[in-house]
Formats: sequence, C-alpha cells, structure tokens
Amino acid sequence: MNPKIIAFDADDTLWHNEPYFDEAQERFCVLFQDYASSQEILGLILNHQVKNLPLYGFGIKAFTLSMIETALQLTNHQISGKGIEQILAIGKDLLQKPVELLPNVESVLEQLKGKYKLVVATKGDLKDQHRKLHDSGIGPFFHHIEVLSDKAELDYEKMLDRLDCKPEDFLMIGNSLKSDVLPVLNIGGHAIHIPYHTTWEYEKIDFEIVHPNFHSLTAVNQILDLL
Repeated sequence: MNPKIIAFDADDTLWHNEPYFDEAQERFCVLFQDYASSQEILGLILNHQVKNLPLYGFGIKAFTLSMIETALQLTNHQISGKGIEQILAIGKDLLQKPVELLPNVESVLEQLKGKYKLVVATKGDLKDQHRKLHDSGIGPFFHHIEVLSDKAELDYEKMLDRLDCKPEDFLMIGNSLKSDVLPVLNIGGHAIHIPYHTTWEYEKIDFEIVHPNFHSLTAVNQILDLL
C-alpha cells in the first residue's frame, strides 16, 4: 500500500460525534416517555431518518426534522408549538457541541502531512462540518475537504475524479464499514477501519469483510505502521 491521497472520515474518526446524538435521542425519549417506550421511540426515529435520507441527506438538520416527524406520529399530530420548540432546542444544542479530537489524531496528521495529500471525506451538514473542522484546529493539515451527500461508490468515483487520483492510489480511513470501507474497496481503493465504541444503526453491516486492500485497526496511530 503506497497511497498518494489519504482521506479521513470526520465524525467518530477524527473527533467524537455519535455520543452527542445518543444524548439527544435520550432527551427526546424523555419528552415523549408517556407515548411509547424508549426502544419504540428510537426505532421510529431511525425509520424516519432512513426514509428521509433521499430528501434530507445526513446531518443534524436532517436528524432534527426526523425527530419532529416522529413526534407528530407519536402524538397523532397533536403536538404543541412548545413541543416543537423543545425538539428544535435539541437540534440547536447539537449544532453547538464542542469538538473533541480522538486520541493521537493531531500527532498522526503531523507525521503524515508533507508525505501524503490529506483529505477529509465526510457526510453531514456542510456548514456544521466546516464549523467542526475549524474549531478542531486541524484544518491546516488537509489539502481538500469533501462534504458528501452520500458515500456510495459513485460518490467516491466523482471525488477521485476531482482529485485526479486513481482508486489504487487512494486510501480511506474511517469508522464505518458500510460508508468508509465497502464502497472504496469495490472501486479498487484501499480502506482502513478504525471502529468507534458506538455506531449508528444505519451504518452497521452483518458480515465480515475479507479483502487484500482492507485493514482493521484499533487506534489511529497504528496507521503509521502500515504506511
């Protein structure tokens, strides 16, 4: 493996993210605990998120709209304006969460910069992801930022065209096997999976990946031993 471009996923690869969503969903479940169990409510939110992906895409704003739709369903469209306001407050709080880098991220980027062209390839809200990258302080390490509407094979192929990079010269690093690994392997690239301790249900797969271009690590600093 001798990549020319190394791309990093952002959320739960460079910095913590999913625990904030878990906390937001807990707050939502408390608001509507008289209508259904937490398990039922979380299932409804997930169903709305997946159904809305073609329209809203990924990110906090899409998540907030899905929470509102869930509330409408739970209350049979009887939710008050104050109830909607409380849901919006949960979404706004998410958009203002501090950015906490994962261990060793900055030191690894320092060692890779100059040797490889570094890229951020992430999903989510454009404004929010740029805000987090700015607040993280690691923006200067990256040559290029891509906030993708999705991470399917075609999305990666278009990104590589823009970067003038062949798939065999590309390495993707991320915490999602579904989004950061499988599509990249399918187009001929290299992928490294660094699992995070919690994963959104939508990003989970139920089979093992065996591929010569695939590596699974437990920490970001282990990347240096592979390159």
